[in-house]
Amino acid sequence: MQISYNGLQLLKELEGFRKDAYLDTGGVWTIGYGTTRVDGKPVEAGLTCSEPQAQEWLSQDISWAQTAVNKLVKVPLKQGMFDALVSFVYNVGEDQFRRSTLLRLLNLKQYVEAGKQFLLWKYDNGKVIQGLINRRHKELAMYN
Repeated sequence: MQISYNGLQLLKELEGFRKDAYLDTGGVWTIGYGTTRVDGKPVEAGLTCSEPQAQEWLSQDISWAQTAVNKLVKVPLKQGMFDALVSFVYNVGEDQFRRSTLLRLLNLKQYVEAGKQFLLWKYDNGKVIQGLINRRHKELAMYN
């Protein structure tokens, strides 16, 4: 599967566009629509980008998240579920998703219980982040 137009729009909304590199809540240098690596190197302070460049980076970045969802999820998904999972994986990373209860429940076809897991992913560096709470509610809405 591939992310849909609606899924991509949600991901762009959730990430937001930033033309200047910034430290995210986890202390990671980020730019554009959540890009943390450019040309294989970590984003650094002082880096800037245009919106078209950020969209290109996002297209490249979501490729790995789509691949992870397609590889790790072993049960049928509706498009909204896939889109929400790509957004989630893009945010938390493949390794976290691989080890998650969300994935385990999903692969047991416990779709409703798996969906409830989104709302538990609201921490960054041990702190509850309101932006993550908001993000998870929107991802869950798309998943459902």
